[in-house]
Amino acid sequence: MTAVIEARALAKRYGAKRALDGASFRIESGRIVGLIGPNGAGKTTALKAILGLTSFDGELKVLGFDPRTQRDELMKQVCFMADVAVLPRWLRARQAVEYCRDVHPRFDEQRAREILGKTEIPMNARVRELSKGMVTQLHLALILAIDARLLVLDEPTLGLDILYRRRFYDTLLNDYFDKERTILLTTHQVEEVENLFTDVLFISHGQVVLDTPVENLGDRFLQLTVNADAAARARALKPFYEREVFGRVAMLFENRPAAELAPYGELRTPTIADLFVAKMQGTLPA
Repeated sequence: MTAVIEARALAKRYGAKRALDGASFRIESGRIVGLIGPNGAGKTTALKAILGLTSFDGELKVLGFDPRTQRDELMKQVCFMADVAVLPRWLRARQAVEYCRDVHPRFDEQRAREILGKTEIPMNARVRELSKGMVTQLHLALILAIDARLLVLDEPTLGLDILYRRRFYDTLLNDYFDKERTILLTTHQVEEVENLFTDVLFISHGQVVLDTPVENLGDRFLQLTVNADAAARARALKPFYEREVFGRVAMLFENRPAAELAPYGELRTPTIADLFVAKMQGTLPA
């Protein structure tokens, strides 16, 4: 497969703080990748590096371009959406569509109007007259109407209620299947969107601690839930994480055969959210 993003030993300092500390990863074409980490883990710095918005050490290619020296060419094929829409509050929805039509050569006005036609946004309404959810829908319609190969989303539904979050991701997923796009998404609402991901990247203290396709999680990780009286025997198999759940103990194992664990209790593949919590243990300050 073709790499859309290939990073090797990315490093970035802000004074004494290491925002990126030798992060290396590869994102293939046509994937939906969740970049997940706690606050201050380096997610935003990694996105800024990918978008050519900050300097960094190491090697980085995005769609074959170096973001440090070829940002103009790169951004013709990349779209970015953050948690705070930057649309002017005086702008009308129709004017936003017309402006993008006039300034972006890869913008499809008809596509934007089709997406907005499925919302409750009046085309003559000003941004300041719209709810935050509607502003996010407007922003998404403008983004999706651009024929970009890479879509970067940084907490795009932060602060929205569950109805707008669901509409947002339904629109995004439908667009993904209609076009050849690669999507890189950061979010703290992992439980809501983990079924969208084809791949996950966990980052902590500027380092990648997990980089894997979602379809491989079951081959590598298992969650064993045991009764309290069997916990000591199961613990001898050295889980890397455990927690109590309604009087039972849930343990996570890496690279342990299912046949070895099955006699002790119930087995399942951990959710991405559970795996993230487990992987982050010991990486956060007390």
